[in-house]
Amino acid sequence: MASKKKNKDSGNVIAVNRRARHDYFIEETYEAGLALEGWEVKSLRAGRASLAESYVLIKDGEAWLFGAHITPLPSASTHVQADPTRTRKLLLHKQELHKLIGQVERRGYTLVPLKLYWKKNWVKLEIGLAKGKKLYDKRAVERERDWQREKQRLVKQTR
Repeated sequence: MASKKKNKDSGNVIAVNRRARHDYFIEETYEAGLALEGWEVKSLRAGRASLAESYVLIKDGEAWLFGAHITPLPSASTHVQADPTRTRKLLLHKQELHKLIGQVERRGYTLVPLKLYWKKNWVKLEIGLAKGKKLYDKRAVERERDWQREKQRLVKQTR
């Protein structure tokens, strides 16, 4: 008998950018490491992170995370001047980086941070290659979601 794999991901998630899937069509996802300082890791262990206003840019052949907010712990950052929204370097393989550079230079594509999580003892960031949604796209997705919910309700009533 095959055993079901439990989804361990839910306990490892630090922060999720819920707005990204609402505002963008996510076509591909990539996993990137983050270059962090010690106080940032301690704050992430405490769950003090937000990806709400963050975005990814590629400058000089390197990927950078802008606008991610990691709130410093008062006890962990006494000897360091902590900047909660500093620019953080993303660690990607060279092939992935070249592929992303090619995709982003095409019209309409952007890189969006989706999720910040632990993988073993490393902090990883899931980034998505995305295309922006128009207002009518957002309405269509909402209409489809409402229809699926209504269908489930009708099926439940007929049973």
